[in-house]
Amino acid sequence: MHPNLLRSPLSLFLVIFLTLYNNVYSGDYLDSRYEMCMSNSSSTCGTSHLKIAYPFWGNGRPEYCGHPNFNLSCDGNTLKINIMSQVYNMIDINYNTSTLRIVHEEFSRSECPGLGELHNTTLDLALFNYTSNVRNVSLYYDCPKLKPLEGAPFTFSCEQRYPNRLSFFVITDRWEHELGKICGMKLYVPVYKDALNDLISHHSSGVGDVLKTGFEVRWVIDQGQCQDCTLSGGACVYNMTLSRSTCFCSSGLYPTVCPQSIDHTPSKGLSLEAKVGIGIGVASGFLLVVITLFVFVRGKQHYHSSSFFTSRKTSQLSIAPDEEQSSYFGAQLFTYNELLQATNNFEPSKELGKGGFGTVYHGVLQNGREVAIKLFYQKQNKHVAQFMNELEILTRLDHKHLVKLYGCTTRRIPELMLVYEYIPNGTVADHLHGQQAKVRSLPWPIRLRIAIETASALVYLHSSDIIHRDVKTKNILLDNNYSVKVVDFGLSRLFPLDASHVSTMPQGSPGYLDPEYQQCYQLTNKSDVYSFGVVLAELISAKPAVDRNRTRQEINLSSLAINKILKHAWIELIDPKLGFKKNSKVTEEVIAVADLIFQCLQATSETRPSMEDVLKCLTRIQDEKSINVSDDLISSVNGSEVCEINKAESTQIDSS
Repeated sequence: MHPNLLRSPLSLFLVIFLTLYNNVYSGDYLDSRYEMCMSNSSSTCGTSHLKIAYPFWGNGRPEYCGHPNFNLSCDGNTLKINIMSQVYNMIDINYNTSTLRIVHEEFSRSECPGLGELHNTTLDLALFNYTSNVRNVSLYYDCPKLKPLEGAPFTFSCEQRYPNRLSFFVITDRWEHELGKICGMKLYVPVYKDALNDLISHHSSGVGDVLKTGFEVRWVIDQGQCQDCTLSGGACVYNMTLSRSTCFCSSGLYPTVCPQSIDHTPSKGLSLEAKVGIGIGVASGFLLVVITLFVFVRGKQHYHSSSFFTSRKTSQLSIAPDEEQSSYFGAQLFTYNELLQATNNFEPSKELGKGGFGTVYHGVLQNGREVAIKLFYQKQNKHVAQFMNELEILTRLDHKHLVKLYGCTTRRIPELMLVYEYIPNGTVADHLHGQQAKVRSLPWPIRLRIAIETASALVYLHSSDIIHRDVKTKNILLDNNYSVKVVDFGLSRLFPLDASHVSTMPQGSPGYLDPEYQQCYQLTNKSDVYSFGVVLAELISAKPAVDRNRTRQEINLSSLAINKILKHAWIELIDPKLGFKKNSKVTEEVIAVADLIFQCLQATSETRPSMEDVLKCLTRIQDEKSINVSDDLISSVNGSEVCEINKAESTQIDSS
């Protein structure tokens, strides 16, 4: 058994449940279901070369062999999938990269849709994300044949539906305003980037060819876990009772992978009653052993927690500052009375804010220096680890946009406290959508500078082998000059960036958490990039990262931003107080940042830029006197610069 299973009650329950399930339902029935999923892992549709494997099901592959939302149907030689009540034809599936290329069934035939109702392309972002190979275009139908429109590019006719009318395939903002007034129908359609570039550069294909090529999406459920199951000889299936994927093995169901060393040959001679009795007996005995081990492990943890500060072992976490020392990790040591006096006995009016591990107070030391004092909650093992982690990290850092740590308390006092420099002007969150926002809205140049200064702090952290892990606007403070100070390193990780960190429990803030880290427990420096993408989205929209008053698909700002950026729905995304559309330079810069946001919020880490590339892009946006914002502004992340100013009008993103 993996040792981490004993640390989580959910994992403990899962093991017990599956053990009982296996004992009760072993035998011919289990064998037949396992064989059904394994033998149908390469189901096909007619002459189509596409194979149906997890998370997909349908066309003879049972529902329990796939995810409930990934049902495929076979129509002749074409596999079809239904996404948000729209039917798409499957062009390609890549199980290694969890991507599929699809085309709306209307556009698989022609650029002219049939007589049914037309809809914009919308994804369920809980299941799918667009890849970086996607570009968004606008289709205008039912337009009059006017002479001034004769010079518009990519004009086509749909006589069957709109006789004696024109249609337009639009990729620039030059015609958007005019066409929006006179055309009867507008659709937002994602297309494959390579096909679009071929149309623009070589004109060797037509509008219909680009649309038939479809677009690429990535499914974002069960990444990594099902690959481990398959490699262990199992079939990944979806357990409706547990609402999660599990591993279907010849010996039964298991949480993640099939056991390798034990030959579980199902019994075929026992009655169902006997199997149930044996199963319950085995599960009960197993449960008793696990509970005993769990209590023993927890007891040892409690013992080590209570003796944490009295231990003199050389372990870094078990060494705490003593009163006899004058400094610790290079940080000054403060007495309890000093900090008690500085905060007027921790007067409630001195409280600056609360976090997951403590409360922060404003204080004034005897020498007149203003400080911020973080008072950690009760001295429990996890809070001690948090305290020591932040202390060690901050004492080794020196950057103008990272908060300075002045010192800490000794181990002999009842509370743990860290003492920082005091930053007087509040958080970026408060200035964007809090009380400060009601007083004065931050102008765009300040917001762009905040983005650049925050990015420079994160680049410095990553170069120091540190991942912040809790990047959010509440952890970005502003001084009186609106200069940035990044704070709160309690969740930060210190390890080489060429390694990946496997976490037993993803930690961070809702709305900012990297979906790949959340699903696969793999933490990398690209997790900070994702969180920073949400911060950028807040800066251009002044919307909070999470808002339950928004629609289900847009509760998270990351989902809202991706949808609006792909649809070019700038008015619905960008803060009206920025003067968007009134100032051409602001318009250009905000759209350029929006394009960068799209790259940072990619579902998988390898498709996101590095923080160093993000910083270069933001700096270039700020320095450019004029920007022609292009669809290729953000190039694919392949070692080249992420931000690329391309002045070709034909690839310009519309700013309507």
